[in-house]
Amino acid sequence: LSFISCRKSKGKPNGKKPAPEEKKLYLEPEYTKSRITDFEFKELVMLPREIDLNEWLASNTTTFFHHINLQYSTISEFCTGESCQTMAVCNTQYYWYDERGKKIKCTAPQYVDFVMSSVQKLVTDEDVFPTKYGKEFPNSFESLVKKICKYLFHVLAHIYSSHFKETLALELHGHLNTLYTHFILFIREFNLVDPKETTIMDDLTEVLCSSSGSSSNGSSNSAGAQNHVKER
Repeated sequence: LSFISCRKSKGKPNGKKPAPEEKKLYLEPEYTKSRITDFEFKELVMLPREIDLNEWLASNTTTFFHHINLQYSTISEFCTGESCQTMAVCNTQYYWYDERGKKIKCTAPQYVDFVMSSVQKLVTDEDVFPTKYGKEFPNSFESLVKKICKYLFHVLAHIYSSHFKETLALELHGHLNTLYTHFILFIREFNLVDPKETTIMDDLTEVLCSSSGSSSNGSSNSAGAQNHVKER
C-alpha cells in the first residue's frame, strides 16, 4: 500500500520583503468563544478501558475525515482555482508529491481533492481499516493514521486561513472551532502529528485548546517562522 506523500522544502525569499501578515479574523475573541458544545474534549479523546488502541484510532480518524470533508464542502464553492491558486496557510504553501516523489503544483481545491480521495481509499480498504471481526490491522496502520491526520490538519488550517469570512457568513464558525479543538486534542493525545507541523496554527490552538488543559507548544517561535514564504 502506498500513500502519496507531502514533503517539506524551504523556499528562498528571493530578496523580496515578505508581505505584511493580514490580521487573523479567526483569532478575534468574539469568534473564538463560539462553540456548539461544552464537552470536555480532553476526556473525550482518551482511550476508553477495554477498547483496542487501533480500533479507537480507526474509529476517530474515520469520523474526523467525514467531519472535515463536510466542513470543507460548506465553503468549497469559494475555494476555486482562481481564488486559491496554491494550497496556502498563512505564509506557508503546501505541495503534493506523487508516489514517485514528483512535485505536483496544484491549486487548493486540487490539493484537497488529492487528500480526500487518498483518505477515502484508505478508510474504505478492509486491509487497512478492517471492520470485520477477527481481522487484524496492518503493521503500517499507525504510520498511515499519522499521514492522514497531517493532511486533514492542512485542510482545517486552510479553511481558517483562507475561508474564515465565508465560514462566518454561513454561521458555521462554532462548528469549525469545535471540530478543530476536538481534532487537535485527539492528535496530541496519541502523538499523531509532529508539533512542528501544527506550529503554523499555534496561536489559534492556544486560544481554543487552553480551556481544555492543553497549552501551545513553541508558539513563541511561530511568528518568526511565518515571516517568509515556505514550501511544504
